[in-house]
Amino acid sequence: MGRVAELADVSVRTLHHYDEIGLVRPSARTGGGYRAYSADDVERLREVLAYRRLGFGLREVAELVGDPSTDAVAHLRRLRELLLERRERADAMVAAIDRELEARARGLKVTPEEQLGMLGARLYDAIGGAYTATRRTDPRIAAQISDALGDARTVLNVGAGTGSYEPTDRKVTAVEPSAVMRRQRPAGSAPCVAAAAESLPFEDGSFDVAMAVSTVHHWGDPMAGLREMRRVARRVVVLTFDTDEPGWQDRFWLTRDYLPEFAGVLAGFPSLAGMADAMGARAEPVPIPWDCTDGLFEAYWRRPEAYLEEHVRRAVSVWTRVGPDAERRAVRSLSDDLDSGRWAERNRDLAHLDTADLGLRLLMA
Repeated sequence: MGRVAELADVSVRTLHHYDEIGLVRPSARTGGGYRAYSADDVERLREVLAYRRLGFGLREVAELVGDPSTDAVAHLRRLRELLLERRERADAMVAAIDRELEARARGLKVTPEEQLGMLGARLYDAIGGAYTATRRTDPRIAAQISDALGDARTVLNVGAGTGSYEPTDRKVTAVEPSAVMRRQRPAGSAPCVAAAAESLPFEDGSFDVAMAVSTVHHWGDPMAGLREMRRVARRVVVLTFDTDEPGWQDRFWLTRDYLPEFAGVLAGFPSLAGMADAMGARAEPVPIPWDCTDGLFEAYWRRPEAYLEEHVRRAVSVWTRVGPDAERRAVRSLSDDLDSGRWAERNRDLAHLDTADLGLRLLMA
């Protein structure tokens, strides 16, 4: 028992208590009569201590480890999910603290909403560390955005993230609330201000154009952010998503056949028509190339095996927002259908397409 206590970094008294309440009982005895732990006992102790260190009470732990339908692998998976969730939340809180420290250092007022926001997890702060692995500017989408920017010389990039799609031939100012994302901006990129779209720290008409690329769905108040962009710039260009078309979630096989929860992710998102009206904008489809180099959610529509890769999913906010259960089910089902050939049969019409319209839209005002 002493050796186990030393390895587990707990007291012998703790192990005695677990024995007394039936939580972890050593199932063997040494020749000298001392209690000894078998491999199964140690495995159960590991689970108990892991749940305890995650904040579970003894009664909850007893129910968890005593569940006869849950084996060691299931416990490890559950523990991993809990730890990832905690790590993401901690990363988000650190980033929120960094934002407030920066604001206070610059003498800016921190609102009560912003102070309480530290307790929540901004999604980009939680997942942003994975972005540079797969989220890179696709030149064909970039060309369409560049055309929309026209002859603008000064550009404000709102929700700029790591800097994808920022033009290099114009004077750019970036705005990004996430410290995690700002730290990943490459050397030599445009200066970046720590601010949110809903409260841009610029005077009216400060820029020729304000742009926002695949970020509006992360804003707390999208319509307020769009109005702010309209205020500080003479023109606005926004890459966003169309949920107005009836049955829009069926455009993409991944949401149609494997991840119906995606519809819920965008349930509160403003309509494309509403966003266009708010800015006086027109909408233009943005086709996604089959070999798109920007690993956005729909990028792999002709390369389904990519969705089985953990690093690919971690750089897409949808997977975090639908939750681990939906993600596991979707990945398992897709894997089975790829192995059996069902996916290829259902989607055989995609094989010869070079691009697909999956709902990406460019709003220009």
